[in-house]
Amino acid sequence: MAAGLYDITIEQGANLVIPLTWKGGDGSPINMTGYSARMQIRENFDSDDYLVALTSEPGGGISIDPLVGAILIELDATITAGLPQVDAVYDLELISISGFVTRMLQGRVYIMREVTR
Repeated sequence: MAAGLYDITIEQGANLVIPLTWKGGDGSPINMTGYSARMQIRENFDSDDYLVALTSEPGGGISIDPLVGAILIELDATITAGLPQVDAVYDLELISISGFVTRMLQGRVYIMREVTR
């Protein structure tokens, strides 16, 4: 399965919440019991450093509800406030309990500058 393409707009100083559901070809949710997730945002594909790194570890910014295939990505306003105004790239990977990695989503990230501070 090829990764889905989805562009994200992050507004500096505002919370970001992205709810997702992983579904099979028949439209039913994929059971993600035992899965973990990771996501990084980088200024470009070749950047050594990331702007944001999220995981499904407790407090890592990604929550998984395995029985309904739900994934919730959250960035707090204090994190988005510190991001530079750049166009960046990201991907979201899911890792099964056996270690099989699936790139679920990828795309561009547009960081919009905050006016009110």
